[in-house]
Amino acid sequence: MTDSTEHTAPHNHSVCIHTALTTASQLCAERGVQLTAIRQQVLELIWANHHAVKAYDLLERIKPLQSAAKPATIYRALDFLREQGFIHRVESLNAFVGCNDLKSAHEQLLLICKQCENVEERHADSVMQALTQEFVLAGFTAHHQAIEIHGICATCTQSNHIPQLA
Repeated sequence: MTDSTEHTAPHNHSVCIHTALTTASQLCAERGVQLTAIRQQVLELIWANHHAVKAYDLLERIKPLQSAAKPATIYRALDFLREQGFIHRVESLNAFVGCNDLKSAHEQLLLICKQCENVEERHADSVMQALTQEFVLAGFTAHHQAIEIHGICATCTQSNHIPQLA
């Protein structure tokens, strides 16, 4: 996933991967859970770029590293990584992306570019607060909040001169 600086400065993606893996390893040690080799490899494959990746694509990519890997292997690793807050599920794509704030549980706003397929995670605190107020008014108890917006990112808009909505 990206942050807003990706659109204005050159992006060194290896930093994203290194940061995610290092932070995940530290958090697992603090929490007393194990970041096994397969879990680490799945996390690294998810962070290979800022695109959402499907479970079966992960399976194909992990086969050269873990020849005995089966779909259940990938799904168990994905479940663990989601439970630890290291990845997010992109429901509309039935795929997964790395979380750019591994240290805190949070709702997310995901901006999904239809052109380059990058997924940008935004905290959007004011949006989430407005939603919470609506839940209270409706007497509704939310168990999970995620908003996914499909459109064209700033980089693709600029490079293709696509008019932005006002």
